Amino acid sequence: MGRATVGVILFGVLLSFFAAVTTVKAVDVDIYSFYINSTVTSRYAITVITSRVANRLNESKEVHFQVKIPKNAFISKFRMTMEGKTYDGVVKEKEEAQQQYSQAVSRGESAGMVSSVGRTLEEFKTSVTVAAFSKVTFELTYEELLQRRLGKYQLLINAQPMQPVADFKIDVYIHESPGISLLEVKGGLNTNELANAVTTTRSGTEAWVNFYPTREQQTRCDICGENGLNGDLIIMYDVDRPNPSGELQASDGYFVHYFAPTDIPRIPKNVVLVIDRSGSMSGRKIEQTREALLKILGDLAAEDYFGLIIFDSQVDLWKPKLRQATERNLELAKDFVKKIEERGPTDINAAVLKGVEMIKKHPQEQSASILILLTDGAPNTGESDPTRIQANVKEAIGGKFPLYCLGFGFDVNFDFLNKMALENHGRARRIYEDSDADLQLQGFYEEVAVPLLTGVQLNYTGSSNVTQTRFSHYYNGSEIVVAGQITDNSLETFQAEVIAVSKNSRVTYQDSVFMKDIAGVLPQHEHFTQRLWAYLTVKQLLEKEMTLNGEEKEAARKEILDLSLKYEFVTPLTSMVVTKPEGEETQVAHKPKEGEKEMQTKPRKTSRGRAHSRLRSISSSKLLKRKAFQFPAPTTPPPVIGVRFLISSLDQPKPVCYDLPAASKLRLLTDPSSDFSMNGELSTKGFNQIALHYKTDYSLMLNTSHILYHDGLNDVMFLWGQEPSKHETDSVSLILRIEEVDVTMGTVRVVLFRHKKDGEMFLWPAVQQQPSHVNIQGIFGKKHLEYQELSGSAIKIKDQDVKATWSTATDYRRSSAPVLGCWLVPYNSVLQGELSDFTVSQL
Repeated sequence: MGRATVGVILFGVLLSFFAAVTTVKAVDVDIYSFYINSTVTSRYAITVITSRVANRLNESKEVHFQVKIPKNAFISKFRMTMEGKTYDGVVKEKEEAQQQYSQAVSRGESAGMVSSVGRTLEEFKTSVTVAAFSKVTFELTYEELLQRRLGKYQLLINAQPMQPVADFKIDVYIHESPGISLLEVKGGLNTNELANAVTTTRSGTEAWVNFYPTREQQTRCDICGENGLNGDLIIMYDVDRPNPSGELQASDGYFVHYFAPTDIPRIPKNVVLVIDRSGSMSGRKIEQTREALLKILGDLAAEDYFGLIIFDSQVDLWKPKLRQATERNLELAKDFVKKIEERGPTDINAAVLKGVEMIKKHPQEQSASILILLTDGAPNTGESDPTRIQANVKEAIGGKFPLYCLGFGFDVNFDFLNKMALENHGRARRIYEDSDADLQLQGFYEEVAVPLLTGVQLNYTGSSNVTQTRFSHYYNGSEIVVAGQITDNSLETFQAEVIAVSKNSRVTYQDSVFMKDIAGVLPQHEHFTQRLWAYLTVKQLLEKEMTLNGEEKEAARKEILDLSLKYEFVTPLTSMVVTKPEGEETQVAHKPKEGEKEMQTKPRKTSRGRAHSRLRSISSSKLLKRKAFQFPAPTTPPPVIGVRFLISSLDQPKPVCYDLPAASKLRLLTDPSSDFSMNGELSTKGFNQIALHYKTDYSLMLNTSHILYHDGLNDVMFLWGQEPSKHETDSVSLILRIEEVDVTMGTVRVVLFRHKKDGEMFLWPAVQQQPSHVNIQGIFGKKHLEYQELSGSAIKIKDQDVKATWSTATDYRRSSAPVLGCWLVPYNSVLQGELSDFTVSQL
C-alpha cells in the first residue's frame, strides 16, 4: 500500500486516491454521478435524469449531455447548474424560437441542434463549456402516460451515459391504488452480469425497482464496453381490477377514469389483411411479411372470418368473400401466402377500397370488423393523390369499422397512412426494417386480435373539457383512459357511465366517487390528475389536428399551443430554448415527427441566465488516526418492544416482517469466503452504529454523525450531508451521497441510509449485491423467504405452520421509507435458532 496521506473532501470535490493504490483510468471529462428517478402514479410517469460532470483539466472544456427518452413522452423541464447558478430551459412557441435563430444566422453564429428520432426513443442532447476544474449538473424531466398493451404497462428507461460511472443508479417507484398484480423487469440491462444489480420489491399498491450497477459491471456486461452501459431497462406491470366498471379517481377539480374490463366473452371478428407486394417489398421485407402472415393465420379463432388481399398495380383476392377460420381454410390460405412474390407499382386506393367492399358484404351482426393495410411505399399508380385516397377511403368506410395502417420502413409516406388511419378510428404504426420485423407485425396484430366491446361511449355528469369519450373497439389487454374537469361542485357524487355492445347484448357499467373524499385522493402528488389530463388532451388534439382543415385546424392548433405553454410540454408546436451562460451557444429542442431525421439550426449567443440556486458548501473533513477514533457512547434508550425488519422479493408480493429487541448487537451479513462482515447495534428506531470489515485491511465504521474509513494504515473521516463524491480502489468503492453511503467490498454491495424519525437519527443497510452460495450468514443475508399462505391467520415457513398477523412496517431500505403491509411473525420462525449467532457479534 502507498504511504501518501489520504486527501479530504472539500466543497464536494471527489475523494483523493491513495497514491500507490490501483485506480481506474482518469478521464478529462468525468461523469461522476448519473441518476434516473422515475415516479409512476396511476400510469402517469414523471422521470428525472440527473447527470453530474466534472472537468478534470486545467483549461475550459466542452461538456456534452445526451440522453434518450420514449417517443410518447413530453420533455417538461431542463436545467443546468454550474458555478452556483442555475440556467433553466424555457418552452416557447416554435415560430418565436425560430425567429431568434434567424437573427443569429444573420450574425454568422455557429450551429447546434438537440433532437433526433429512433425506433422507440428520441434523443435530447446539448453541451456547455465548463471552466477548468469545475463541475456542471444537468437535469432533464419528461412525462408520459403509460399505455396498456397485451395486458401490461411498460416503462422504458434508456441508459447510455457514454462512459462507466462510479455513482450510477436508477430508482423507479410505482403507486397504483387498486394494487399491483404483476411486476417484471426486462431489457438488456437485466441480463447475465447485470441481473444482480437489479432489486425489486412489491407490496400491495406500491412497487420499487432499483438498478445499481458497479463500475466494473458497466464495462463487462453483454451490452457494455469501454463506453459503459448502452441499453434499456424495461419495467412491466399490471394492476388489480376489482371493479369491472373501471377505476375512477379525482383530485384538484379533475378526474381520470381507467376502463379495462376483463370478464367479457370475446367478439368474433371479421378481419381483412391488405398486403403490399410491389417491387419495393422485394427481399427480406416480403420474407418477413410472409412469416408474419403465417403466424397471424395460425392465431385466428375458429369463429373468426378473414380475407386476404395482395396488391401492386393489380389487386388479387385469395377468395372473393370472407371465409371462416376453419382448419381447412387456414391451410389453403397459408399455401396462398407462401406464394406471394413482389412485383409492379403500388395502387393503395384500389386495394383498400376492395377490402372495404369485402367487409361490407359480410354479415356484421354480433361481430367486430377490422381492416389492416401493410405497405412500404407511396401510391404511384391508379389514384395516386394521397388526399383523394384519404377522402375515398373515409367515405367508403363511413365510420363503420376501424382501419389500421402499418408502414414498412422509412421510405413510406407515414403522414399519409397516419391521417388515413385516424380518420377511420384506427391508428398507424411504423414497422422497422430490423431482423424482428415479422415479430413487430405479429405484435401489432395481437393487440387487436381479441375484440371484447364495440361502440364504446363514456359519459360523466357535471364535467367539461373531457378527452375522447367514443371508441369504436375495446380490445383485450388494452385500456381506455378518459380525463376531464369537474365543473359542478354541487354534486355529492361524481359518476361515470360506460355504454357498449358486447358479444350478445348491450352492456352498461357505472362507477362513482364521493365528492367529499376527492380532496384526500393522492395528496402526495399535487396536481397529478391535472397534468395527466393536460398530457392526454394534447396527445389527442395532435392526432385530431392532422384530420382537420381550415378554421377547425387552426382552433385545434391554438388549444394545443396554449396547453403546451401552460404545462411547459415540448410538443410539435413548441420548442425549448436551452439558455446558457453569457457567450455560450443557445440551443433549441424540438419534438421530432415520426420519421424525421436529425436537423440543424443556427443558435444565437445569449447573456440570458437566471440564478436560482447555489451549490451548498460542504464543511471539510478531519483526517484522524485509527487509534484515536472511537464512536461516542450511545445514550440509554427508553424501553421499546423492538425494531421491525422486512423480508421481501419480487416473487413474494406480501412481505414478511418480524421484531428484534432494541439495543441488540447483530450480525447483519457475513461471507466467510471473501472475508467480509457487517455488524450493527440497534437503537430505538434503527441502527446507531454499523461496521463493515473486509479482509484484514479495510473497514468502514458509521454512526449518525460521521463515517470513518480505514485502509490498514490511514483513516479518513467524512461527514453526512455532502454532495456526491467517490473513492475507489481495486476492490473497494465508496460513494458518498447526501444521506447515503454506497459501499462495494469485493463481491458485496451495500447502501447505507441515514434516516430521521421523531427527531432521532438512525442508520439502515440495504444489501444490493451478495454472493449466491449457501455460506452467507446474517439477517440481511436472507435474500428472500418463501412461504405459503394458509387459511386463517397462518402461513407456512420452511414446512412449519406459523401464526401470523397482518401488520405494517416501514421499509428503511429505501430513502423514501415507505410503509408496507406485511405478515408479522415471531422472529424465531424466520431465523430458525440463529439469533444467538447474531447477538454475540461485536462491532
